[in-house]
Amino acid sequence: MSSEPTNDQPDQTEPTAHPGRRLSRRHLLLGGAAAGIGAAGAIGVDLVAKAGRGGSAAPAVPLFSGTATVPFFGLHQAGVDTEPQARATFVALNLLPGVDRAALRRMMRILTDDAARLTQGEAALADSEPELAVVPARLTVTFGFGPGLVAIAGGEAPGWLRPLPPFTIDRLQPEWSDGDLLLQIAADDPLTVAHATRMLLKDLRSFAAVRWVQSGFRRAAGSEKPGTTMRNLFGQVDGTANPVVGTADFDALVWGQANNPGWLAGGTGFVLRRISMDLDKWDGLDRSGRESTMGRTLANGAPLTGTKERDEPDFEAKTSLGFPVIPEFSHLRRARSEDRSQRIHRRGYNYDEAPSGTGVSNSGLLFACFQTDVDAQFVPIQTRLDTLDLLNQWTTPIGSAVFAIPPGCTPEGYIGDTLF
Repeated sequence: MSSEPTNDQPDQTEPTAHPGRRLSRRHLLLGGAAAGIGAAGAIGVDLVAKAGRGGSAAPAVPLFSGTATVPFFGLHQAGVDTEPQARATFVALNLLPGVDRAALRRMMRILTDDAARLTQGEAALADSEPELAVVPARLTVTFGFGPGLVAIAGGEAPGWLRPLPPFTIDRLQPEWSDGDLLLQIAADDPLTVAHATRMLLKDLRSFAAVRWVQSGFRRAAGSEKPGTTMRNLFGQVDGTANPVVGTADFDALVWGQANNPGWLAGGTGFVLRRISMDLDKWDGLDRSGRESTMGRTLANGAPLTGTKERDEPDFEAKTSLGFPVIPEFSHLRRARSEDRSQRIHRRGYNYDEAPSGTGVSNSGLLFACFQTDVDAQFVPIQTRLDTLDLLNQWTTPIGSAVFAIPPGCTPEGYIGDTLF
């Protein structure tokens, strides 16, 4: 419960204007604003004072700063191993007829130049609203190539760069699937994402047409400790088993070259699945049923055989009646494999759009993941989930796309220069 007083409980620490007349918190804030302090400043002073006294209002995480930037140039593209931002927009485009290899090279030079500027808080080259670019808020722009673009470029496509095999649970809709070029635009501020998206789409008008746009969100920046596993709209922690960024394990699973063509060295594979979540139907399932479906507790995401989120699940543990503690049909059990190479780096986002009819929600998950070989890593996991995963009763994949994420570049180069 909050330590702040409610409207009908006067704050005993507030000063009085004179005997017999109290000065409420609202009067204090408004009076401060009139004196030039400003309501926001008064609130900030209140927090600082409480922090200094050891009060409960002391912030638990660093305060959000919109000036933070993520380097654009490097061996790898940003937006893959970057700590996920609060907002993301995924845009897929189809190349226009007549766009050839030379045009693609021009296109990527223009996109790279503007993306590099925007991510550092600088206006795009022909930015008509440069004031909107000054708050980068950890903006990253990540580009992906579909099989059509790679073919026009005359490059060798990795074997997995194609639509995923059909799964029985899929109800795919073309308006959420496939594409020649991907833009993943993410930041901690929605205005930053919107402006960057518009600037980059302006660059593309002569080269490509939008196929689909999908936008998602996580918790707001600063609302949780860095590294906290996201929750989806079912209330479940989502992405506990991710490999740890910066480790050899992560590098092998995400940046490993495997059988990929040389131009993709330093790059990776990307899958985006738009998963509709039936929240209205989920509401009818009790808490124990939800936890059995997931194989994890909802409170902290611990496996049903553990007490902490990252405890290793014990799939051999049995109940007093001899049944598995973590059910065979649970999402946790179906997603796991004894083959440690069958893992992926999840970086998903929730979506929540206007419901229709008598429904309460039109929501779901933009399941975004990175792996060096989609066929060897993602497909086996999805095959097990397709075969027996009780969560399928409440989730339906309605969109699917696969892209190759080329490596990063130097300031003298451009994204995709290894392909061209």
